[in-house]
Amino acid sequence: MSTGRFGVPAGVTDWAIAVGVAAALLVTGLSGQHSAARLDLLGYALLAAGGLALAARRRAPVPVLAVTGLCAAGYQAAGFDVPAVAYLFAVYAAVRAGHRTVTVAVSIAMLAVLPLAALASGLHDTGEAFAQARGALELAWLVAAGAAGEALRQAERRADEAERTREETARRRADEERLHIARELHDSLTHQISIIKVQAEVAVHVARKRGEPVPEALLAIQEAGREATRELRATLEALRDDDTSPPRGLDDVAELVERARTTGLDATLTIGGQRHDVPAAVDRTVYRIVQESLTNVARHAAAATASVRIDYRPDALAVRIDDDGRATPDTAPPPGVGLLGMRERVTALGGRLRAAPREEGGFTVQAELPVDRTS
Repeated sequence: MSTGRFGVPAGVTDWAIAVGVAAALLVTGLSGQHSAARLDLLGYALLAAGGLALAARRRAPVPVLAVTGLCAAGYQAAGFDVPAVAYLFAVYAAVRAGHRTVTVAVSIAMLAVLPLAALASGLHDTGEAFAQARGALELAWLVAAGAAGEALRQAERRADEAERTREETARRRADEERLHIARELHDSLTHQISIIKVQAEVAVHVARKRGEPVPEALLAIQEAGREATRELRATLEALRDDDTSPPRGLDDVAELVERARTTGLDATLTIGGQRHDVPAAVDRTVYRIVQESLTNVARHAAAATASVRIDYRPDALAVRIDDDGRATPDTAPPPGVGLLGMRERVTALGGRLRAAPREEGGFTVQAELPVDRTS
C-alpha cells in the first residue's frame, strides 16, 4: 500500500478526508433550511454519499467527479443549501490525475445544472436560485481547486524526472568507474605479467637451445603467464565494453567461429529465420554470449566440435551453443564469472538463459532475448 508524505497509508488518508467532508456537509445540512420534510432523508443520503465518494478519488477520479457533482445537484434540488465542497475536492483530484478536459466539461455542466436544482427546490425564485448556485460553486473556487491539482501533478512529474536523472547519473558514474578500473588494471598488471611471461619464455628457449631439461616449474610459469595474459585481456575487454568502444554484434559472430576453428575446434555457424533489425543491446549481448561460450569450450571443455545456431523469430532472437566436451549431468562445472556475467546481461534485457550439461554429453548454452520491433 502506498504511503503519504508522513508515512500514513494513502487509503487511510483518503477515508479520513472523505469522512470529514461528509460530516461537514451533514452538519451544514442539519443547520440549514429545508423545503420538504419528506425529502430530508434523501438529502442527507446525498450529502453523505457525496462526501464518502471521495475515498475513491485516487483510484477513480473521473467517476468520483461525476458522483459528487450529481450528489451536489441532488441535495440542492432536495432543498439543502449546502456548498458543493465534495465536488471541489473531486475537481482537485481529477486535475491532479491529468483529466483536465473532462474536469472543465463537467464543471461547466455543473454551473448550468446547479441553478436549475436550486430553482427546483422551491426555496428560491429564479434570481435567488442563480445567486445561490453561484455562492455554492464559485468559478474562482473551481479554478483554484483545478490549479492546485495541476500544480501538484506537475510537481510529482518533476520529482519522477529528477529520480530518473539521478539513476542515469549513477549509471554514468558506474561506467566511468568501470573504465577507470580497466585503466588501472592495464597500467598496474599488464606490464608486470608481460615481463613474467617474456622472462619465462626466454628461460625455456635458452634451456632448450642448450639441450638442458626444462624444469616443470618453469613450464608451469610460462603457461600461467600465457593464461593470465588471456584472462586479463578478456577482463579488460569486458570492463571497457561501453559505447566508446567499437561495437561488436551479430555481424562479427562469424569471425568468432572462424577464430575458434584456428584453435583446432570444429566449429559451425547456422543462422535460421528471416533476418531483421534488432536493438543494439541485443545485438551486442548475442555476440558476448557466443564469445564467452566458445572461449569456455576452448579452455575447459576438451571438445572436438561446437555448433552455434542463431534463430531470428518475430518477437525474439534465440542463440544456442553446443559442444561435445567432457561435461556430463553428473559432473556439472561450477558457474564461473563469465557465465554469471552472461546471465546478468540476458536478465537485464528481459530474456532467459539456460546453461547446463547435455544428457548425451557436452555442454549447451541457450538464450532467448525479446525483440520489440515496434519501437
